Amino acid sequence: MDTWTIQKLLNWIIDYFTEKGIDSPRLSAELLLSGVLAMKRIELYTKFDKPVDKQHLARLHDLVKRAGLNEPIPYLIGKTEFYSLEFNVSPDCMIPRPETELLVERAVEFLRTHPVRNSVTHKMTQQEEISNGARSGAQFVCDLCTGSACIAVAIAKNFPDARIIATDISDAALNIAAANIEKHRLKHRIKLLHGDLFDPLVPHSDVEKFDLIVCNPPYVSAAEFDSLDKNVKDYEPKLALFAGADGLDIYRRICQKIDLFLKPDAALMLEIGFAQGAAVKEMLQQTNVFAEIKIEKDLNNNDRIVIAKTASKS
Repeated sequence: MDTWTIQKLLNWIIDYFTEKGIDSPRLSAELLLSGVLAMKRIELYTKFDKPVDKQHLARLHDLVKRAGLNEPIPYLIGKTEFYSLEFNVSPDCMIPRPETELLVERAVEFLRTHPVRNSVTHKMTQQEEISNGARSGAQFVCDLCTGSACIAVAIAKNFPDARIIATDISDAALNIAAANIEKHRLKHRIKLLHGDLFDPLVPHSDVEKFDLIVCNPPYVSAAEFDSLDKNVKDYEPKLALFAGADGLDIYRRICQKIDLFLKPDAALMLEIGFAQGAAVKEMLQQTNVFAEIKIEKDLNNNDRIVIAKTASKS
């Protein structure tokens, strides 16, 4: 009987995914095989002649078939990479996208250049850090629709003075978020609240207003939802995708209350759909809250994020 080595398996999976029309067949094969074998992708090539045991072969055969039917590989292996960090994922939350890294990048840039009082000088409990942040010099961030908490975690890992409150309407998604916060040892800096957008912030008055609010909300319209790729439409949570007839429902609801939660000289950063820039910018202008609003495009020249800043306190 032939011995299945890592190299033979990789070649077989690539050929199978190519035949099934799976996007990026080599990358997809590497992710699936490294996930099943609990190896780094580079190890697939440094240990290419290593035999694979029957137990792993059986699991791999099942997962390859499911991936060939367009089930997302991050769900199959229970993890993905975002902003050079590993995150747990499940069908209870959206899979983090590379495009969303632009939102994190701009958030971290803003916090690094935003005036900071004094750095944190002593260890505090999570509650103490949230409550005493104004005294300690921490900057307060709110992450709405946190999902897997990929944005909150990435910001916290790259800006140590960030103190983050992250909200989500889905209990199941918050379970994944909690696991990711634990994985990256950020329980003392990220607080999770269950509820719809700003609603859970009202009874939890640890922080009245924020230096930065970020959100990657549902923004898929009815027409777009019908035409989504099978691996998105059939597997990712509709609650995290669909946002009404025009895809703008969540932005409208954010605009209704945003003035209650931003400090002077603060920022709101939103991920948006590929052609939603003008509509979201108009909504934000109508709030009369912001002194500056700009749309930024991604590498494919599509609208990707809106950055709106409040005026400095006179």
